[in-house]
Amino acid sequence: MYKYTICFIEQGDKLLLLNRDRPPAMGLWNGVGGKLEAGETPLAGVEREVIEETGLHLTNFRYCGIVTWRVDHVDIGGMYVFRVSVPEHIKLSTPLRVDEGLLEWKEKSWVLSKGNPGVGVIIPKYLPAVLSEATCYEHRCVIDNNQLTAYEAVPISSEVDDPQHAML
Repeated sequence: MYKYTICFIEQGDKLLLLNRDRPPAMGLWNGVGGKLEAGETPLAGVEREVIEETGLHLTNFRYCGIVTWRVDHVDIGGMYVFRVSVPEHIKLSTPLRVDEGLLEWKEKSWVLSKGNPGVGVIIPKYLPAVLSEATCYEHRCVIDNNQLTAYEAVPISSEVDDPQHAML
């Protein structure tokens, strides 16, 4: 089982992103999420993280797959990826300072802009599939010397608790 979750929160053409004050991804816009607690399922973990980091109590989370990293020839783990839509009647004014950093609604087109230095290098690789496809993928990222050197998306089971998703 992987240790982390990430969620992309949608409302229309925008995503609610967090610019983290601390590593990992400090200073970059990213989805909301974090570390799973002992005995916590990925779904329970992402629901908890979304409440803790945004104050939003949302339902209908959609499991989208996993992202794994191999950094400088070492497999360092991965995270479960989810997305959830916020109904239009729910309003969250941003920018909003929270314990983890700064929340802000960002246009999807901005997030996915080629060469955008404001988001992590792997987000533009896997986010289009997360936002548009029903298929779940393992997004395999290889990073050497702080550069993304390889990326592969492999279809996987849509069941978040499938044993094939367990970290070896």
